[in-house]
Amino acid sequence: MTTAITGGYGFLGWHTACRLRAVHGTEPVRLGRADFADPAVLAQALTGVDRIVHIAGVNRAENDEAVELGNIELARTLAAAIKAAGRPMDVVFANSVQADLDNAYGRGKAAAADLIGDAVRASGGRFADLLLPNLFGEHGRPGYNSFVATFAHEVAAGRTPTVSGDREIPLLHAQGAAAALIAALGSDVREVVAAESRGIGEVLALLQRSHELYATSGEIPPLPGQFEVDLFNTYRAAAFPQMWPLSPQVHADNRGDLFETVRAHGGTGQAFVSTTNPGQVRGEHYHLHKVERFFVVKGEAEISLRRLLHDDVVSFRLSGDKPSFVDMPTLWVHNIRNVGGSELVTMFWADQLLDLDNPDQYPEKVALP
Repeated sequence: MTTAITGGYGFLGWHTACRLRAVHGTEPVRLGRADFADPAVLAQALTGVDRIVHIAGVNRAENDEAVELGNIELARTLAAAIKAAGRPMDVVFANSVQADLDNAYGRGKAAAADLIGDAVRASGGRFADLLLPNLFGEHGRPGYNSFVATFAHEVAAGRTPTVSGDREIPLLHAQGAAAALIAALGSDVREVVAAESRGIGEVLALLQRSHELYATSGEIPPLPGQFEVDLFNTYRAAAFPQMWPLSPQVHADNRGDLFETVRAHGGTGQAFVSTTNPGQVRGEHYHLHKVERFFVVKGEAEISLRRLLHDDVVSFRLSGDKPSFVDMPTLWVHNIRNVGGSELVTMFWADQLLDLDNPDQYPEKVALP
């Protein structure tokens, strides 16, 4: 079956498209603003589509009326396109927990659910209305998607955000939201997606702790649970690629050199070493959650990375003459190539113990065909 994602180029849309590709081996149809120009354009874009994840929405605008009406208009356009298709379509709506509140955003989302739900049921399809909490994750837009995105970018830039009205906020990583949306396809349900409540000040403190340890020396902060890993990966995305590569202090005497490769402050971890012959490549994959380090100990290497579903490639040259490392951001395809004339020795470190049944490793080449 073919799945379309409205808002497919936005924050949650990108995460959902990445998850469909990684976990389900599906290439979704990603729909953006141009596809909502009018119902006929959208109906044409939905040709051959069986299922829709409706994520497109308006979070912020010049005034409250624009927020409310913007969400209603997007839903009205989608509803008209579903009716024009004249066949059953299953739809999952990325709604908000605010849909039950009397504010502009909530009213807009609630009205959107009614419009889309009526159109889907009239077509003979199934409609899942998922109420999502506050979302965070890699590559969120500061000042738009969430306070976590704003904090992560500010902290990564060396600035100190302020907290006003500190309180606990239900938070869910975007990959968790994507998993829930995908799982709900084909069902008739209205439910609130579970989240983990964290204080605003607590989130800022965790990000600042990560920055203090990581930004200059690459020390891994305490990662006792999945929330901390997800928040750290959000910070790492905001800091990439500016902070790389890093080189540790080398202690040398008549016996040779000594340097640290990883200093972790808590959580699991696993390290291994590889040799790579001249011209050969390792990697060519990406991760959804794993923190991974490539440390070049000996030889000449080029590390290349490409953000999933994007085209631009970022590359770093590293040499064993100056031992250094780069950490792989989540949802970036990466590889390491021996570009020297002798053996390349690389140490790899990850925060996860290898689980052969669930390795969090998805094959893809950095270079596009």
